Amino acid sequence: MENKLDSGLYLYIKRGLDVLLSGFALLLLWPVLLIIALLVRRDGGPAFFTQTRIGRQGKPFAVYKFRSMKPGADNLENFLTPEQLAQYKREFKLDPDPRITKIGQFLRKSSLDELPQLWNIFRGDMSIVGPRPLLQPELQKNYTPEEQYRLLSVRPGLTGYWQASSRNETTYATGARQQQELYYIGRVSLWMDIKIVFMTVKRVFSGKGAV
Repeated sequence: MENKLDSGLYLYIKRGLDVLLSGFALLLLWPVLLIIALLVRRDGGPAFFTQTRIGRQGKPFAVYKFRSMKPGADNLENFLTPEQLAQYKREFKLDPDPRITKIGQFLRKSSLDELPQLWNIFRGDMSIVGPRPLLQPELQKNYTPEEQYRLLSVRPGLTGYWQASSRNETTYATGARQQQELYYIGRVSLWMDIKIVFMTVKRVFSGKGAV
């Protein structure tokens, strides 16, 4: 399949759609965003969670989410068993995660916790479709320098091939997650982006979550 990564027209169309769709979604969904923020605030913690991720061409940026974890969740030793801590250090995620709040469980299952990333998309940090933005240690631990270069050649996405096709069913340990993220990089095109969006919608409505 022809790689459209270097196509100026593709990049122009993709960025235009990102701005148009994310801007429209923010205007349409602001009441929903406000309600979710108020619900998250009920336990006394902040409504939003920010974390530094690595974006296109290695540029760090702050990714936004609705907070889905208990206050102080960054202190891993206070919440996780040694086995869970080892799993988190290996995969950079846990399923299930004892730090997640009740409202956080719903937000994650429905992928609503990711809605604030519409602002990341609108401002140009992210795209609607692309590989997930990674932590610096996560990137360095699981990808070779050449793979890192390929991964960072595009904007990270709200959703991507890995999330839409399998998400928690694949891991870094097996190498399957890396393969799926890099699969997208080798087949970047508008058609692939549209296909992933439809795959994501199907996965979210199946109750498995996707982003």
